[in-house]
Amino acid sequence: MARGEAGAPERAAAAGGVGTKRPFVTKEQLEDIARSYPTPFYLYSERLIRERARALYDAFSWNEGFKEYFAVKATPNPRIVSILAEEGCGCDCATGTELLLADACGVSGHDVMLSSNDTPAEDYRLARDMGALVNFDSFDMLAFWRDNVGPFPETVCCRFNPGGEFESANGIIGSPKDSKFGMTREQVERAFEELAAQGVRHFGLHAFLASNTLGDDYYPRLAEQLFSLAAELSGRLGVHVAFCDLSGGVGVAYEPDQRPCDISAIGEGVREAFERILVPAGMGDLRVMSELGRWLLAPAGALVTRVIHEKRTYKDYLGVDACAANLLRPMMYGAYHHVTVMGREDEPAARTYNVTGGLCENGDQFAWDRALPECGVGDLLFVHDAGAHGHSMGFNYNGRLRSAELLLGEDGAVSLIRRAETPADYFATLDVTPEGRAILARL
Repeated sequence: MARGEAGAPERAAAAGGVGTKRPFVTKEQLEDIARSYPTPFYLYSERLIRERARALYDAFSWNEGFKEYFAVKATPNPRIVSILAEEGCGCDCATGTELLLADACGVSGHDVMLSSNDTPAEDYRLARDMGALVNFDSFDMLAFWRDNVGPFPETVCCRFNPGGEFESANGIIGSPKDSKFGMTREQVERAFEELAAQGVRHFGLHAFLASNTLGDDYYPRLAEQLFSLAAELSGRLGVHVAFCDLSGGVGVAYEPDQRPCDISAIGEGVREAFERILVPAGMGDLRVMSELGRWLLAPAGALVTRVIHEKRTYKDYLGVDACAANLLRPMMYGAYHHVTVMGREDEPAARTYNVTGGLCENGDQFAWDRALPECGVGDLLFVHDAGAHGHSMGFNYNGRLRSAELLLGEDGAVSLIRRAETPADYFATLDVTPEGRAILARL
């Protein structure tokens, strides 16, 4: 295993504020790692993962039953899930496959939430067999469950969509009316009534109204809506609302001049709404839940890639050995990911480059017109904040193979937690045909 000095760079990254983006490793560490694991690869910091999980739990320590259900879709790696489980986190799963991953990591029962939409019956049956919490996304799914799965469990959650626009202190940050997720206010009430008649004893409310928010008031404002609805339905229907799940949506500062969210201030804002709305209603035992993926993992992971070509036409292009198959977000969303040229962190950004991958798509670019220090073939690039929705969104267009995932342990040791794909992996599912078997035989 490659080894390095882990502590100081990671502490600098964790303490970074507006205007700073420092890698959690040094150039020397990365060059050492690359001798054992060729670029491109994903690198995650165990120290940062644990620090962020602990900061989240500290922020909500005022709520005795608080539980984070890590959004598995963000980084579905068993080692990552296991680290978070050690820190008290459960799993938020969207599919049967993610349920299987959680179960394999020893996360089961009510430490798992199936929060899905357009859900097949087999996924619901697996959730039932695991004893997982189930979050119903639409009213029609109640009949679907009854007809295809059987009796309802004692505890059930329903997903609420208030419609309209969702505003923060800085203006509109989401449009629930355009979202495919959740039920109307009236549908939630009907669902609670029907579920209570079917023997459900404990209820949960869930909502996801905005993505990657950077203000500290998103969770508090969402909590105010959910807590108010919980108190109203509890009083009107006489049901026990056991928890409110704030889902995800707390964002990260991808750009250096953005202010990171203050998770302590967020937790305090939710506490204020809790004490103002729920405590007077006699609902001080209600558990608060979250389903953060991006906030927990994005800053704790990076895509590491090396410049292999430099091209000068109408612009200056740095061609790297990674591509959108490794990190889709810039191509799919036009998303910004900060890029550090390793070893030149303190040099002036004197040149303007487009950083490109090798797919047969012009959109396969990690950065457009990006000011960077002078660099060229052989330089290592550290693509920041790629620890969530990075490797998990990979694909195989052009026969590109997905990269390895590595974990930088708290002791400085680096371990392989997912190997890079090989051509045999790419062709493996063709083994049902003579042509496919012939390809595999030649590899």
